[in-house]
Amino acid sequence: MSVEPRFEQTAIRTDLGAIFVSMELSRSVWLLTSLSPGAGETMSKHSVRGGDVAGLLTRFTQLQEKARARTGQMFPIIVIQEAGLDGFWIHRVLESEGIESHVVDPASIAVSRRCRRAKTDKIDGEALVRTLLAYKRGEPRVCAMVRAPTPEAKDRRRISRERKTLTAERVQHVNRIKGLLFAQGIGTYEPLHRDRRTRLDALMTGDGRPLPPYLKAQISRELDRLELLLEQIKAVEAERDHLLACAEEMAGAALPARLLPLKGIGQEAAAVLWSEGLFRTFANRRQVAAYAGLAPTPWKSGSVDREQGVSKAGNPRLRTTMIQLAWLWLRHQPAAALSLWFQERVRRNGGRLRKPMIVALARKLLIALWKYATAGVIIEGAVMRPA
Repeated sequence: MSVEPRFEQTAIRTDLGAIFVSMELSRSVWLLTSLSPGAGETMSKHSVRGGDVAGLLTRFTQLQEKARARTGQMFPIIVIQEAGLDGFWIHRVLESEGIESHVVDPASIAVSRRCRRAKTDKIDGEALVRTLLAYKRGEPRVCAMVRAPTPEAKDRRRISRERKTLTAERVQHVNRIKGLLFAQGIGTYEPLHRDRRTRLDALMTGDGRPLPPYLKAQISRELDRLELLLEQIKAVEAERDHLLACAEEMAGAALPARLLPLKGIGQEAAAVLWSEGLFRTFANRRQVAAYAGLAPTPWKSGSVDREQGVSKAGNPRLRTTMIQLAWLWLRHQPAAALSLWFQERVRRNGGRLRKPMIVALARKLLIALWKYATAGVIIEGAVMRPA
C-alpha cells in the first residue's frame, strides 16, 4: 500500500490567545510541553521535579513572561494531563490557582495504526498539546475529557469499593480453608458458620485420624484472618447504612431514599448506583448507558451490519452491579414491564440468548432507575416493599 507524500502545511493554530501546556507525570519528573504565542510552531520542553507544585507554578509564570516579552501581551495558561495514578489533585490545585485545566482519557486519543508506534514522553507531550488545540477549536470527538468528581463524591465511593475488596478476600480465605480440609477428606466444613472453632476441634480426616497439628494451626490462623475480615465488613456496612440514612440531609442526595423501597434493590445496590453513577448529571439516556459501558457497539460497513456487543468503555463497577441487579429484578419484579419484555424476547428466541438479553435488560433497567430517581418517572409494573 502506497502512502501519499505529505506536503508542508500549517498543522497548528496559535491564534487562540493562550499558552497551551501538556503535563507528562511520573514519580520523579513532570515533563511540560508548551506552545506559546509568538514562538511559531515550536514546542518547548521543560521539566519539574515530581510533586513540586511551587516549581510548577513558577515555570508557568516564566512561560507567561516570555510570551509577554515576545508579544507585549499577557496570555492565560491552559493545561492538559492524562487521567492516571495521580488522580485529580493536581487538576484541583491548578483550578484553585485560576488556571484552566483539563484531564483527558488517554485511550480516547487517536494514534496512527500504519506502523509500529514510537512512544516517548516527548512524543506524548506534543500529541497532548495538539489534542488540546483541537479540543479548544471545538473539533467534535477529538478526545474524551474526564469530568473530575468532587472530593466528597470521590470519598463516598470508597465504602462500596472497600466492601468489594474485603468480600473478595473473604472468599479467598474460605476457599483456602476448604481446600486444605478437602485434601484430608473433609468436605462438609463451613468456615462462615458461627460454630467454626468448635467444629474444627472435632474434625476427623477421611481415614479416621484427627487433624494433623500443623494443619490445624494453619487453619486456625486462617480463621483469625477470616474473623478480622468479617468484623471489617460489618464496620464498612455500618458506615454504608449510616451514609444512606443521612443521604436525604445532603443537598441533592435523595436518590438512595427513592431506590430502597423498590423490591430487589438492597442497601449495597443503592449505594453503588448512587456513588458510582447516578450522582452525576446526564443529558439523556444515551449518556447514562455509555457511562456504564452498556451502550451498543455497531459494526456497519457496506453490506456488513452486525452488533459487537456493549462497549464496556464506562464504569466497570456500575456495569457489573447493573447486570447483577437485572437478575435480581427478574426474581423480585416478575410482573414489571421490563421483566415481561425480557421473558418475551427469550421465548421468541426459543429460550436461548439469556446472557446477551440480560445485558440489554441491565441497560434498560439503568435508564429506568435514572428516570425514576431523578425525575420521578414511575417504572411500569414495579412493586414497592410494604411499609
